[in-house]
This record gives sequence, C-alpha cells and structure tokens, in this order.
Amino acid sequence: MTMNTPPRLMVRNLGTSFPTEDGLVRSVAEVSFSIQPGKTTALVGESGSGKSVTSLTLMRLLPKTANAQVSGQTAFVTRDGRTVDLLGLSDREMRRLRGNELSMIFQEPMTSLNPVFTVGEQIAESVRLHKGLDRKSALAHALRMLELVEIPAAAQRVHEYPHQLSGGMRQRVMIALAMACDPTLLIADEPTTALDVTIQAQILELMRKLQAETGMSILFITHNLGVVAHHADDVVVMYAGRVVERAPVRPLFASPEHPYTQGLLACLPGKTQARGEGRPRRLFAIRGQVSSPLAPPPGCAFEPRCDHAIEACRQAIPPLVDTHEDRQARCIRVPAAQTLARAA
Repeated sequence: MTMNTPPRLMVRNLGTSFPTEDGLVRSVAEVSFSIQPGKTTALVGESGSGKSVTSLTLMRLLPKTANAQVSGQTAFVTRDGRTVDLLGLSDREMRRLRGNELSMIFQEPMTSLNPVFTVGEQIAESVRLHKGLDRKSALAHALRMLELVEIPAAAQRVHEYPHQLSGGMRQRVMIALAMACDPTLLIADEPTTALDVTIQAQILELMRKLQAETGMSILFITHNLGVVAHHADDVVVMYAGRVVERAPVRPLFASPEHPYTQGLLACLPGKTQARGEGRPRRLFAIRGQVSSPLAPPPGCAFEPRCDHAIEACRQAIPPLVDTHEDRQARCIRVPAAQTLARAA
C-alpha cells in the first residue's frame, strides 16, 4: 500500500445531538478520523465518551424516535471504487451498503440476534438479500461461515437458536453474520466485553485472522487498552464526545500527549509497579467523573479532572492540533496549541 492510497473511511467534524426535555445533549462533537484499507483504528475512552453513538451514527442505526441531529461529512470508498457520504445517502442506498460492504458487531449478541430464528437462517437472510442466493445456497454459505469462525459441530449449530449457544459461540455467530457478505469495513463495538479472557483472546485472534485473509478495515471500539496495544494500528481517544488525541498505536503508548490519555494508561495494572521494584504501587485512578452533557464546562471538558489545568483551560475549548507527524492532541499545554494561541 502506498502513501497515496485513500482511506477506506474518512470522517470529518461528525456531530450527533439529541433534543431532550432538559435541553440539547451533544453526545458527539467535531469528531474526525480516518481508517486505511486493511488497517485497524481503535476508538477508546470511558463509558459515555461517545464511542458507540459515533458508530451508530456512521451505520445510520440511531432510533428514529431519538430525533438525532447529525452533522458533518464522511467519505467511504466502496468495493467498486466509488466514494460516498454515508450521512447523505438515502435510506434505500444505505440499506444496500449496510450488512454488505459495511457490517457491525454489537456489544451483546443475545439482544442482537433474533431469538425466533436459527443462527443459520439469520446468516442466510443477509446473503440472500445482498448476494441474491437461493435459500439452499444461502444456508450452505451460512454453514461455511460458521466453520470459518471455528464454531465446533457447525453442521449442528447452524440449525440451533441463539439461546442454545454459549456466549462465546453467540459472539462467533455475530462475527459470521457480519462477515457473511465480505465487508470492506467492519465496526466492532466492544465485541468481547462479556467474555472471559480465554474466549476474548480467541475472538480477537479470529478477527485478526479474518482481516488478514480479506483485507477489510476495522473500527474497533473498546475501553480495553491492553487489547488496543496488540490489535490496533491507530488510536483515537475520545472524552465527553470529542477526540482529545489521535496517534499511531506505538507512539501513543510510548508518549501520550493529552492528560486524559496519560491517565488512562496510568490506570493499567502493569503501570502500578515500577521497574525493578518488587512491591506493587497503589492502582491509579482518574479523580472525579465525566461532567453532565447537559452542563459541560465552558472550556476543556477534562479540566475539572485534570491535575495540570491552568486558567486558560477554563476559558475556551482547545482546538485539535497537529503535534507531530500523524499525531494530534486537544490540549492547550501541547507546544503546537501554545503557538496557535500566541498567534491568535
């Protein structure tokens, strides 16, 4: 892949707000990132940071009753080389892409799979809709997908219902369903949250194997930084609905620039023991809690919890600025932001 290869997905200034009786809730604001073909971009942050709303906005799966106000632009490169704005497509055009070129693995498969249809029927339905296969051929394809995701006794499981499968098997079914039409972009929203560590490792290795075989891009949404370190190429850190840092995975872990990212990495258990010391330190925790989206602070959203905050942090929301090659941070303390402030 050359440096001139366009991203599979480019997101610019994405915003998602929800009107409520108490006011407008801005769940996502000014979110920008891109995902290269065959690469994995991780979207990380605490619960409530806007990760899942970002993915549901891109997939156009926000409930109609929420009356969401969506802004921004996207550029998605389809399998045949067309570039489309996912936010501007008609519902009919979006349905042609969703489940076909765009697929999503949801957090909880038990609530995402239909309990009254067998897992084979659910996979076959997607293939019949997008690939035009007949019922027999689609069911045969569903069996091959279950074998691909390494479900034991797949010929038996294809005729079983979701409640008959374990949590790990249901998650594999979700991956099989998402991969059934060979998507070019897979969005995985906390796909291993409810699984034990052994099954989690198997699922992640399976996703990596499928990515290597198909060349698909992955938007991986998680709060598990250990998973990010081993499976992501780029990292987008979100806080209170905004991107606060973006960087390739190794530079970000080696030298995080935003105080929030520094705090997240400090919370990792391995960071509580100093090198060469046998006695572990107390587990670090970021003080305070995320502010209410109905009453955000006037300046930097992280300022009330930040140990390095200064008066300027309370005055205005800092811009997301380039700090190094292919790195950005939203903090007034980074040198690029200081230069910008002096110029203004």
